[in-house]
Amino acid sequence: MVPSGPAATEKAEKQPALDPTEAWELKSWRVLVVSLCLYGFMAQIRPGESFVTPYLLRDKNFTLQEVTNKILPVLSYSYLAVLVPVFLLTDYLRYKPVLVLQGVSYVSLWLLLLLGHTVLHMQFMEFFYSITMAARIAYSSYIFSLVRPERYQRMAGYSRCAVLLGVFTSSVLGQLLVSVGSLSFTTLNYITLGFLTFSLLLTLFLKRPKRSLFFNRSTPSDHAALPSELDRMALGGPSKPASGKPRPALLAAWRDSVLVRMCRELGTRLQQPQLRLWSLWWIFNSAGYYLVTFYVHVLWNRVQGTQSSSMVYNGAADAASTLLGAITSFAAGFVKIRWALWSKLVIATVTAIQAGLIFLMIRTNNIWVCYTTFVLFRGAYQFLVPIATFLIASSLSKELCALAFGINTFLATSLKTLITVIVSDTRVLSLPVHSQFQVYFGYFVVLSVLYFAGALLVDLWHHLCQGRHQPVAQELTSPAQKATQVPGVQDKGLGSLSLTAPPLPPEDSAQAPWPTAHKQSLLPKET
Repeated sequence: MVPSGPAATEKAEKQPALDPTEAWELKSWRVLVVSLCLYGFMAQIRPGESFVTPYLLRDKNFTLQEVTNKILPVLSYSYLAVLVPVFLLTDYLRYKPVLVLQGVSYVSLWLLLLLGHTVLHMQFMEFFYSITMAARIAYSSYIFSLVRPERYQRMAGYSRCAVLLGVFTSSVLGQLLVSVGSLSFTTLNYITLGFLTFSLLLTLFLKRPKRSLFFNRSTPSDHAALPSELDRMALGGPSKPASGKPRPALLAAWRDSVLVRMCRELGTRLQQPQLRLWSLWWIFNSAGYYLVTFYVHVLWNRVQGTQSSSMVYNGAADAASTLLGAITSFAAGFVKIRWALWSKLVIATVTAIQAGLIFLMIRTNNIWVCYTTFVLFRGAYQFLVPIATFLIASSLSKELCALAFGINTFLATSLKTLITVIVSDTRVLSLPVHSQFQVYFGYFVVLSVLYFAGALLVDLWHHLCQGRHQPVAQELTSPAQKATQVPGVQDKGLGSLSLTAPPLPPEDSAQAPWPTAHKQSLLPKET
C-alpha cells in the first residue's frame, strides 16, 4: 500500500532529492575513498618483509654479528636523520611527491636486498627503508587534505581498516607462500618487488591536494567556520617588544614565526599533568617498543637455529600480532575509567607486563614461546596507543596536536638511536642480540618502577599537600574551557571523543590518523 495524503507529502518534503551538485560530490567522495583505500591496502602488501632477517642470514650468508651490529643499527641512525626533512617536505610539496618517493624507496631497497652482496649494500638498503618509514606521515596526512572536516572520522576509519587489512594480508600471504607453497625466500622477495612496483604505479594516479597543514594553507573566507590555530596566530600579527625599542629584524622574525609561537604555547600546555605524563610515555615506551620490534627477528633466528625455510613462521607471528593489536586498539576505545586518577597505575601495569614478556623471550629456547610473547608484547603497546593519542589530543588544537606528536616522535627516535649506538654499534658495546634484549628488559623494568613510584608516592604526596584535589575530570582542561566544557574523556571513556582532525601518525604499522577533540584555538592573540 502506497501512503497518500498530507503524511506522504510531509515525508517527501523532509527527504528532498539531491541536486546535481550534491550528487556529483557524493560520487566524487566514493571514488576518492575507494582509490585511497586501494592504495593504502596495496602499499602494505610486502609478503617478504617478515622473512628479511632469515634471508640475510641463510641466503645471503651474512653472519649474525654483521646483521645485529653493522646492518640493523643503520636504520635507527638514518631514520633520525631523515625524519624532520621528510616531514617538512611532506607538507611543503603537498603529500603526493613524498608518496612517490616512498614507493621509489621501497622498490630501491628490495632491489638492493635481491642484488646486493656486501654489508655496504645492506646498509644502503636500511637507509632506503628509513625513508619509507619517515614517509608514512604522507599517507595519513594526505587523506585528510582531500576531504571535508565532517568526513574526517569516516575517512580515518576507512583508511585504518585498509592499512590494517593490508598488513594482515601481507603477513598471511607470505607465510602461506613459504609454508604451503614451499617457495624460497628469494622467490618471495621477487614477488614482493612486483607488488611494490604496482603500488608505485598507483601513486602516479593519486590526486595532488591544493592545500596542506602548514606551508600551503588556504585563505580563510568570510563564511568559513572558526579559524584554525595558525590562522589566529597569523591574524595576531607580530609581537611588539615591551620597551618599544626596535628589535633586530632576524631575531624579531624568528620570535614572531608561527612555529616558535606554537612551541611556546605547547610548552605552556605541558604544565598539565596528564598531557605531560602521556607525552613521556610516548617518548620512553615507544623507544623501547621499536628497539624490541627491530631486533626480535634476529632473536627468533638465534632461538630457531638453521631449520628449513618452510619451518619459519615469522609471517604468522606478525599477522597474529597485527590482529591482536587491532583488537586491543579497538577495545581501548570502550575503557571507561577516570584516567586523571588511574593513568600512572595503568601505564605501570602494562609496562611491567611488557618487561615480563621480554624476560620470557630471553629465557626460553622454544620458538613458539618467543612468537607468543612478542604477539602479547605488541598487543599491550597497541592497547595504550589510542589512549595516549586521545588523552594528548583532547586539550590541543589540530596544529598543536600535530606539533606535539611530531616532537614526541622525534624525541623517541633520538632516544632509540642513542640506545642503539650504545648497545649495538661496533664502536661501543657491540652486544649480541641476546644481551641486547637483557638491556631492553632492564629498560622496561626501570620504567615500570618509575611509573609505580609516581602512582604511589607522587600522587599520595600531592593529595596530602593539597588537602583537597580538583575534580579529576577537569585535569586535562585548560582554564579557558572549564566554564563551558562538559565532562570529558576522563569520565566518559575514549568512545566519547569525536574525530575531527589529523595530527601526526605513529611510526608503527597501521599508523592511524589521530583525532583532535577541539576545533577552536585557545591560543590568545599577541598584541
